[in-house]
Amino acid sequence: MKVWLTLRSLAFYAGYVPIVALFSSLTFTVGLALRQGPRQSLATLANALIVRWLRLCCGVRLDVEGIERLPERPFVALSKHQSSWETYYLQRTLRPVSTILKKELLRIPFFGWGLALVAPIAIDRGNPREALRQVLEQGKERLAKGLNVLVYPEGTRIDPDSPPVRLNRSGAALAVAAGVPLVPICHNAGHCWPAHRLIKYPGTITLVIGEPIDTRGRDAKSITEEVSRWLDSVSRRLAG
Repeated sequence: MKVWLTLRSLAFYAGYVPIVALFSSLTFTVGLALRQGPRQSLATLANALIVRWLRLCCGVRLDVEGIERLPERPFVALSKHQSSWETYYLQRTLRPVSTILKKELLRIPFFGWGLALVAPIAIDRGNPREALRQVLEQGKERLAKGLNVLVYPEGTRIDPDSPPVRLNRSGAALAVAAGVPLVPICHNAGHCWPAHRLIKYPGTITLVIGEPIDTRGRDAKSITEEVSRWLDSVSRRLAG
């Protein structure tokens, strides 16, 4: 069984690497002539292909709950972070979007060059104070331009079987400062695409989009605590 899973996973990567290389190259060449919206649509076409290729090669299906809850105006999204899967799916689904990510990703040849052109907020995780300043300043700028902002408040990928961790408040602080809704997102992608591992496992990834939270008159601490409780509750449900 493990040999078969390994072969299927290798087949996935045999398609994954060329897809990433091709669309990263298109983004930092052809994409330079496009506005941010069309540029993101071009770049994240790779994301859509990766999700479909994963299903074909590894039998990973998708069930989305609450897609209709996404606001029609700019918002901040707080998502669980378990694997690479959600980074691809959400960047495509929430576009136009600015994702908060570690600056080291921009140094990866081809991938990082293309990533730099889709308006990320690249932070230094070793300097929390400066990172918060960047999130607030650049985040408000992105929201004012009509982009959504995607935050992974756990700060790093967390195994789905690990206990809950304390969430970073920067996403909620940005939503409060900008006066925009905050949307919590939960999923169980780590069961099918475990972080930092070769093998992908067949199954269904369930992604749940929660009700938007009105941040007016609220503070970042109480909002973050509300999101934490919601994520814990939905995670338990998905664990079944």
